[in-house]
Amino acid sequence: MTEFLGSVWWMIVSLGLLVTIHEYGHYWVARRCGVKVLRFSVGFGKPLWSRRDRHGTEFAIAAIPLGGYVKMLDEREVEVHPHERGQAFNHKTVWQRIAVVAAGPLANLLLCMLLLWAMFVIGKQDYSATIGRTSGMAQAAGLQGGERILAVDGRTVATVGEASMALTAAAMDRHDVTLQVLDVQDQKRERRLPLSQLPAGFDERRVPLLAGLNWQFWLQPALVDRLVDDSAVRGVLQPGDLIVAVDGERIDSAEQVYPAIQTLGKRGGGGMVDVLRGGERLALEVTPRQGTDGTGQPIWQLGIAFSESHSPAYDTVLKYGPLAAVPVAISETGRMATDSLGMMRRIVTGNASLQNVSGPVTIARVANISAQRGLDWFLQFLALLSLSLCIINLLPIPVLDGGHLLYYLIELVKGSPLSERAMAAGQFIGLALLAGLMGLAFYNDILGLVPR
Repeated sequence: MTEFLGSVWWMIVSLGLLVTIHEYGHYWVARRCGVKVLRFSVGFGKPLWSRRDRHGTEFAIAAIPLGGYVKMLDEREVEVHPHERGQAFNHKTVWQRIAVVAAGPLANLLLCMLLLWAMFVIGKQDYSATIGRTSGMAQAAGLQGGERILAVDGRTVATVGEASMALTAAAMDRHDVTLQVLDVQDQKRERRLPLSQLPAGFDERRVPLLAGLNWQFWLQPALVDRLVDDSAVRGVLQPGDLIVAVDGERIDSAEQVYPAIQTLGKRGGGGMVDVLRGGERLALEVTPRQGTDGTGQPIWQLGIAFSESHSPAYDTVLKYGPLAAVPVAISETGRMATDSLGMMRRIVTGNASLQNVSGPVTIARVANISAQRGLDWFLQFLALLSLSLCIINLLPIPVLDGGHLLYYLIELVKGSPLSERAMAAGQFIGLALLAGLMGLAFYNDILGLVPR
């Protein structure tokens, strides 16, 4: 229940902020173009609070906090007194109408840059694209645990999210990729990952796993939680020790310790275990003791247990000064826009599944998760959502801002406005398209709630 309420709350906060900024863009430009604004409403339905300014604009907060609107003086909607016709939206030049309509999406674009700028100034904590272990395709390509991906087909990546997105896009396009990696000796190398060999109908959400890549932050660290009663290393290892090597073999996760101890025991005698204890690296001699597993098979044991809980620490911080963060935020906005438009293109062409279309339920869940991770993650979420509102509103679908812009561009070309009949038909088509998209989004949201 707490998760549900948190998701609803953060969705209301997110959409309330972003829609208010979007509508303020329309309002601000409309006022400067001499258009009379009748109402600026945050939310729909009956106003819970309102006040009117000296220009006659009513500012209101309405009962349903899932959107908002700006109502302008327009002869097509209300009766206009002759002395106010100059302030009516439909009496403005086509360029002024274009400016007013385009101002909403532009406000969301600028807000995206501002939010990313704030995120980079605060410092975005994340996970580096460091590989934990490999199998299958990745292993055959020469990728090894401990290597960090620096670039995918020449595109620099700094985090797991960026690397995963680049790999997923290439897999959807059935392209092989060249990875630039930094190996454990800090040497830059290139690996060729044949993503075109993934089977048809692969799960687009699991591309790194299907390619045989496991990220290091997924792995449970080899942190000693306790020693069993008859431990072979009592007095040698201690709870809190982090095992980093067994007899010279590097250890990146708890699951690597067991096979390393089996090798050590079968060889006979003792061996060295390197641990981090209190910030100091220690080399300790241990001798495994032979026992049996649950089936009676002989195994070698140290008599230690690792913690079952795993909350990996971030290993990358993207942080810049106020001035340096400006070009970085602009560049990140461009990258996000390219990825978003690329995904839309793939959905239209059939290269990407329709399951990538998500709705308010997914938005609410991601908003809650991002808010719990910290301000930096929530700012990134808001930036992406703001950019998405910008792009969606610019689609040339009637009833959206992009549809109105399409009408005005046609008016510029033909020298006169479209007929009322043509615009009414466009509105009908636009509503049908939006209803279809919303239905698909809700369907995918419901599927996402069903355990797989």
